[in-house]
Amino acid sequence: MTTARLAIDDLPRVRGRLTADYPLSDLTWLRVGGPADILFQPADPQDLADFLRALPEEIPVFPMGVGSNLIVRDGGLRGVVIRLGRGFNGIAIDGDLVHAGAAALDAHVARKAAEAGRDLTFLRTIPGAIGGAVRMNAGCYGRYVADALVEVTAITRSGETRTIPAADLNLAYRSSDLPEGCVVTGATFRAEPGDPDALAAWMEEQLARRDATQPTRERSAGSTFRNPAGHSSTGRADDVHDLKAWKVIDDAGLRGARLGGAQMSPKHPNFLVNTGGATAAELEALGEDVREKVFQNSGIRLEWEIRRVGATDLPGHNGL
Repeated sequence: MTTARLAIDDLPRVRGRLTADYPLSDLTWLRVGGPADILFQPADPQDLADFLRALPEEIPVFPMGVGSNLIVRDGGLRGVVIRLGRGFNGIAIDGDLVHAGAAALDAHVARKAAEAGRDLTFLRTIPGAIGGAVRMNAGCYGRYVADALVEVTAITRSGETRTIPAADLNLAYRSSDLPEGCVVTGATFRAEPGDPDALAAWMEEQLARRDATQPTRERSAGSTFRNPAGHSSTGRADDVHDLKAWKVIDDAGLRGARLGGAQMSPKHPNFLVNTGGATAAELEALGEDVREKVFQNSGIRLEWEIRRVGATDLPGHNGL
């Protein structure tokens, strides 16, 4: 990782937009994070491919979606942050195939598919865009990207455009094996048929269920920790079962726990929220404190679902 700040003059020419010292707090749902050396918003896939091909290998890149599942640390990100926009948000439906650009919002793809009588309703309540959904194998109410994904289009760090079958991504719970440094530019899904009115009604039901149980009007990044899998409360093989992260947090007495402006939501204790003025350091430190106290209470070590990236240049915090 480079330590010196980059300047626009150090980079290849582009048709899109390059911005120096861009405040990433403006782009994350938690509204925290230091600046990116450079924010690159490519005009289209060719602009992105040309840029990556000409960019010196030692300069790191970080593809960033809409910042819905991300903590950018207070020191910001060195190198180039790549954020896709209008040239990457198209949606096209061809029979049972739905083609979506990486910048297309998950909810928008679900709605467009439903209008065409195709069922991708599980995407409706997932915050974020298609590129992030693929990378994290996002899912909701028992359905995941892996259940519908056919292939993705991506541009590698060397500027090569590749089509990658879903089977090659090894999609698993909240994970994928996308090549290091590649930028997803689009995805193709196979969607089952459905009645448009019935699909629309189901999505409204999903939204109501989500809003009743999650702090959707708060500054959050969705679920903070992955659900623990394969836990046995007795040690017997026949007692292995999956647990919910919110339940083990609640059992440890951490619903509503606070650190500065950071809080575990009183409404849903697996949601880390910025109540106003929180730093990235406070949010991450509260999460680590929760992990430690859950472990002390139950022996379960929670794993972060929120991605945490960037440099720490402020002192950390300890204790609730």
